[in-house]
Amino acid sequence: MSTSSNPNAEHADAAARLAVFGSPIAHSKSPTLHRIAYERLGFAWSYDSRQVEASELADVIASLGDEWRGLSLTMPLKQQAFALCDELDAIATATGAVNTIRFRTVGDRRVLSGFNTDVGGIVRAIGAAGTASVHAAAIIGGGATASSAVLAVAELGALHVTVAVRDATRAARLGDLATSLGLTIDFQGLDVELPAVPLVVSTLPGGAGVDPAPFTRHAAEALLFDVAYDPWPSDLARAWEQAGGNVLNGLAMLVHQAVLQIRIFRTGDPLVPLDDENAVLEAMLASVGLSPTGSTR
Repeated sequence: MSTSSNPNAEHADAAARLAVFGSPIAHSKSPTLHRIAYERLGFAWSYDSRQVEASELADVIASLGDEWRGLSLTMPLKQQAFALCDELDAIATATGAVNTIRFRTVGDRRVLSGFNTDVGGIVRAIGAAGTASVHAAAIIGGGATASSAVLAVAELGALHVTVAVRDATRAARLGDLATSLGLTIDFQGLDVELPAVPLVVSTLPGGAGVDPAPFTRHAAEALLFDVAYDPWPSDLARAWEQAGGNVLNGLAMLVHQAVLQIRIFRTGDPLVPLDDENAVLEAMLASVGLSPTGSTR
């Protein structure tokens, strides 16, 4: 069984419950990823999935017993989770979205600590695929994951980002976020050709009814990171490959952000690596059919 000398690691060898909440949730690969990691690490933790609507989240969390260690949150709960947390890490604060909650007890009170591991998941997945830096990027979609994508491309060194959305007025927060990060930003419609950039991040939900034609003219010169993974390939991913471009499956992000989540569940700190983390990561990638670079085996 793995052990850690970190004083913040609270009884990882004790039984604890964790889960991913969202709607829909049946397609989620998170239980597979977390369970294989816990087995490799020797953690006596369980991890399940539960269908939870945004209007139910507060009551469901309030009903959880002391055996619960934390939660993963997916659509459409990330912004509701943000509002429920007592503490927030810097990335969650910047994006306004929480995809990870760690529970801890202070006195007789349960404290909810909120984190966003999507940003790190995007950066780590793109880096593993061989792209360590970019000078500019484009993002398709303006939802909660788009905020994470803006932070991620800034971390990769981008100085400018183009955002393709149906309604730019509903994505104004992305402009404020980009400005705060020192990025210049412009918005365009979903029917306008994307500029020639080395990285395109699509944050559209799987199966979103968007015509991929305007986005693929420069596909051969760029990596498409499509955060969708079910159904796969998405219409955009298929069109991108047909146009000669490289595509990174959203499962790669899911795996890398899950590693960061497990770090948080273990110690409360996303920067503290797991024991034998490389082997754990490889097992997680293999469990969903991905190579170490994130490509489909």
